[in-house]
Amino acid sequence: MKLKFCIFFLLISANLLFAENKDDIVLNRSDNIPKENIEGADDQYFEGYLQALVDMHFYEYKVVVIVKDRNVWLSNVPKNALMASSIISFLKDVPGVKRVVVINGVPPEELEAREKYVMRPKVNGIWFPQATVLFQPMLANPRQVIYSIGYRGGDSVAGETAVPVSLGDDFPIFRWLDVFRWHADVQIGIEAGIWSIFNMDPKPNIGGGTALFNTDFYGGIPLVYSVNKWAWRLRLYHISSHLGDEFLVNNPGFDRKNPSFEVVDLFFQYQAYEQLRLYAGAGIILHSDGTFPMKHGYFEYGFEASFWGSKIYYHNLFGTFFVATYFRNWQLNDFHLDGTYLFGYEWSKLQGVGRKIRIYGEYHHGYSPDGQFMNRRTSYWSVKVAYGF
Repeated sequence: MKLKFCIFFLLISANLLFAENKDDIVLNRSDNIPKENIEGADDQYFEGYLQALVDMHFYEYKVVVIVKDRNVWLSNVPKNALMASSIISFLKDVPGVKRVVVINGVPPEELEAREKYVMRPKVNGIWFPQATVLFQPMLANPRQVIYSIGYRGGDSVAGETAVPVSLGDDFPIFRWLDVFRWHADVQIGIEAGIWSIFNMDPKPNIGGGTALFNTDFYGGIPLVYSVNKWAWRLRLYHISSHLGDEFLVNNPGFDRKNPSFEVVDLFFQYQAYEQLRLYAGAGIILHSDGTFPMKHGYFEYGFEASFWGSKIYYHNLFGTFFVATYFRNWQLNDFHLDGTYLFGYEWSKLQGVGRKIRIYGEYHHGYSPDGQFMNRRTSYWSVKVAYGF
């Protein structure tokens, strides 16, 4: 309890130290725009300036900008809610903009003047998109692909004091734009990851020092369909697990299994509000190694909420607190509940999109996430630092 209180106090202090206010202020690329470049400019110049900014950062969507008396109208805004919000917030933060309004199509009286933008060749897709992923990470998922390191305590399976490490990323390969009648974005990519856990005080300790307890290797192919506030992910993936050498030395004669399996699952996420996201899904284990046979089904679900977001002016960052939960019901464990709970703080260059650094406390109650011990009950707490989308 004292440790959790200290973490909470440090996070509050950091936010108060670096943030000038506690209003939810969007931090955008436009913070770097010199105000003197557009002061006194007429609407024609201002419109061209904004159009160039949008084309520079969001070229693939072919958004059309119209300016009248510093009021901005946007046409051809993407259906993807995350991207649309990013574009709108980007322009709202440009010095001199009074308001931003999204319109459906270009008014007939404006077509001729903007013909070169309206009639531009349409981009059907982009290779290796970098701005963000369409299916955002489920932060409290013990097997989320992300970079992280932490300290774990109280785990009766992996060790009373342990260090969990994860290395992994989502690599988007190609994103199709304006797909089907719903004008969705569709993306295919590759995911790869490693999760390792080190027992800092193994008993017995034949070799001395810390002991690698277990390592899981992951590879997956996600196909994501995203429109408005919804995103759907169909994924085929493989996980193989390997006990650490030091663990086997310290436990001679241990009955080693090979929990290797292939899975197909389908998940959805829904951005209910700007600060609240819900997600859920189900999977089927297609094949598992005979030494560790896996029952076939599972359900997983959870939510994330952010609050007290603020612009950190000194560092030109956006910071916000967040809470997240993730629940798992695997047939392997007779669908008993397995839950993970997070509370932390994150920093990013832009609100909502892009990569972030997070520090958070974690509590897990249910079953071990590690290899052939995934059917053993345990509870533990962790403090972690993570980097990823």
